[in-house]
Amino acid sequence: MFLSKKNPKLLTDEQLLQQYQEQADLDFLGELYSRYMHLVYGVCLKYLSDREKAKDAVSQLFEKLVVELPSAEVKNFKPWLYVVCKNFCLMELRKEKSIQNKQNRYNQEQIMESTSLLHPIDEAPNKNVEQRLKQCMERLKEEQRMCLEAFYYGEKSYDEIVQEQNIPIKKVKSYLQNGKRNLKICLEKLVKQYEH
Repeated sequence: MFLSKKNPKLLTDEQLLQQYQEQADLDFLGELYSRYMHLVYGVCLKYLSDREKAKDAVSQLFEKLVVELPSAEVKNFKPWLYVVCKNFCLMELRKEKSIQNKQNRYNQEQIMESTSLLHPIDEAPNKNVEQRLKQCMERLKEEQRMCLEAFYYGEKSYDEIVQEQNIPIKKVKSYLQNGKRNLKICLEKLVKQYEH
């Protein structure tokens, strides 16, 4: 049955859906989607918690319907659309979380790589340096020594040290930074002593 598209507003959801699936005419889908756009926006806003992201999602969902609806089995459009919308938002959140995790891992690797270059053993692996390093490590404050040992010898990440030592990440970074600085000062003093 062909329904005139002169006034799609007069058609029911079922008729609009049927016409779109039969003719792939966007006028029918546009009318159908416009009836629920405010609901789609509301759901997206609820899950994504950001107005701009919710607006983008409304557009992306329309494009998704253009492709998926012709072959979809839809008995009742409104609840079907809600599920599609919710799943879309959950996938977006999952993607975002995955990107953040990768970024955090990358940042931590960068920090560990750049700081490991400052490790005296990496700079000059010989027995004299190891001996002096051991002496200087013993002179450090306990927190600094524990963090340095965990970071370099235990190859622990910041997060692992935080959990094991039960101290905030800012403190861990501070102990590592100050510990490295104190080690360097101590080693320089020892080198001067041995030179004289």
